[in-house]
Amino acid sequence: MRAVVQRVKRASVTVGDEVVGKIDAGLCVLLGVTHTDGANEVAKTARKIAQLCLLRDSDGGDDPSKRMSAQEAGAPVLLVSQFTLYADVRKGRKPSWSHAAPGAMAEPVVEAVAAELRDVWGLRVEQGIFGEMMDVELTNDGPFTILIEV
Repeated sequence: MRAVVQRVKRASVTVGDEVVGKIDAGLCVLLGVTHTDGANEVAKTARKIAQLCLLRDSDGGDDPSKRMSAQEAGAPVLLVSQFTLYADVRKGRKPSWSHAAPGAMAEPVVEAVAAELRDVWGLRVEQGIFGEMMDVELTNDGPFTILIEV
């Protein structure tokens, strides 16, 4: 599983003309699923998203020693499925998607990560719509972007 995690001032995802997920300050997470991902990867990824100290402190400062986790800050997460994180571009000019799990396999895994963030870590989670063409807008705070791979 791969997750691109961005500390954001605000983020939203729109499908067609409808905003389907929107957060203020928190984390925007693009999540890619591969064929071998299961319950173990779901738990590890959700724990990392919830507990990594990436957010500004309660006073709005950005001292690395005082940064807070989403769990500590009670910050929301915008979770967006992103199969393109498993693009293989080593050959030719066109990406191969062979490492990305097919939709029927990936969708329950994405939903499991969202459920784990909500139910285990107590976070508010907004989402895109799996398999839809989505417009993701965000204001990155920093910029601050990391890659989680489990």
